[in-house]
Amino acid sequence: MSNRTFTMIKPDAVKAGHIGKILEQITGAGFKIVAMKMTQLSGATAGAFYAVHKARPFYQELVDFMSSGPIVAAILEKENAVEDFRKLIGATNPAEAAPGTIRALYAKNVGENAVHGSDSDENATIEGNFHFAGCDVFTY
Repeated sequence: MSNRTFTMIKPDAVKAGHIGKILEQITGAGFKIVAMKMTQLSGATAGAFYAVHKARPFYQELVDFMSSGPIVAAILEKENAVEDFRKLIGATNPAEAAPGTIRALYAKNVGENAVHGSDSDENATIEGNFHFAGCDVFTY
């Protein structure tokens, strides 16, 4: 079990001005931010990040959305990070997300669902390494 997970605050939540509220909810749940940056993904970078979904019908729509505006990428640290973060963000469909979760509060729909969260320890490492060099990740 890893103590780190990866997240992105997606373009819809950034555009709506929810960065601060989402980060406050994350840190309030006991996560430490060990790496963070605001950036905008190109279509090619978004495509590479979501390459695992390339054969799925929603792939191009996802790539277009994720490259449509700035995102905030972060590596978070906490014991049982992946599982605890998945609980904090809620179901992919905000209509099914538990009350008080990030997606219940800030997501518009399944496609514009405010945040990404790694679904496994392995993917957390892969996704964090995709966005951050080792020298950009801090421990405190």
